[in-house]
Amino acid sequence: MNTPDLRSAAWSAITPEMVGPRSRPALAVAPGQPVAAEAGVPPGTDRLVHWLRHSPAQPLFRARAARRLAVLAYRRVTDRRAFGAQLDRLCRVAVPVSLPALEQALREGRPLPPRSVLITFDDADRGVLDHALPALTARRLPAVAFVVTELVGTDRPSWRQEAAFLLANGGHARAVTADGLPARLAQLASLPDPDRRRSLHELRVSSPARPPRRQRLTPEQLRLLAAGQVAIGSQTLGDPELRRCDDDTVQAEIRTAHRTLTGWLGTAPTAFAYPGGGHDVRAARLLTELGYRSAFLADHRLNPRLPREALRVSRLTVDPGCDGDQFEAVLSGLHPAVSRWRGAQRLVGS
Repeated sequence: MNTPDLRSAAWSAITPEMVGPRSRPALAVAPGQPVAAEAGVPPGTDRLVHWLRHSPAQPLFRARAARRLAVLAYRRVTDRRAFGAQLDRLCRVAVPVSLPALEQALREGRPLPPRSVLITFDDADRGVLDHALPALTARRLPAVAFVVTELVGTDRPSWRQEAAFLLANGGHARAVTADGLPARLAQLASLPDPDRRRSLHELRVSSPARPPRRQRLTPEQLRLLAAGQVAIGSQTLGDPELRRCDDDTVQAEIRTAHRTLTGWLGTAPTAFAYPGGGHDVRAARLLTELGYRSAFLADHRLNPRLPREALRVSRLTVDPGCDGDQFEAVLSGLHPAVSRWRGAQRLVGS
């Protein structure tokens, strides 16, 4: 995963309860982008995205998006009404599809309909059951929930959320020296896995505060989701950056999660989400061996209506609380294009 991807994954770990009143503002663009503060631009909205959303460029992006597949990646849903408003907008402008429909299209080499959209969730968060499922069920929409199996049935934060809280509350580690919270989280994620684990232990020991608990789904609730048209996929055992792991760890993370989910659900999962969103060749080979039919990135990109690689399907990161204009900018591909351009500009200037 390149640096912009790591920083995006780092920002996605940060929630208000993780870092308190100093948490980031609601951004309409990728992590690290400036927030507008001028007349005519709503607070918290990026100036360039706002301008393009109301310019002739937006219809061009929208027309191009009609020939693409959008896979939306939600991390946490806390407001059923706001999420339902996004679903209503989605039903007006797109064609929601299910995981089986996508996997059949991949298997048969048949493109999905124009404006196809697949909804996905990460991390085994309880909000999928409490807030997302009722909104999906009311509209008869399918989705996919990827779970980190060691979090299922617990009240633990993910290691990224825990690290964000500890770093923001006085924790320190010898190998984490970058400036700024997002950069430190990205640096932590980029360490070889043994160094990441050791650094996380140092953060726990050095921080005077403990992170808040976070209710997770149980095995029984996973089965409820599956009965409600929410397919269950794997996100490994502990959600490490696989590209920073040795071969044995990659095998253990994927195989253990696969066996556990199969036992809970009574059927083997067919979909996988790469931890941190980055592709790993060794993982893809193992997924093929285990019979997975699809695997998903978190690279903030649209796909062709028939993705080129079944085990490398792009996803768009979505804030469930963003307004209609911001949501439209994501669906059209405008937001991803601006984010990539700005990421490239930062790299050129660094």
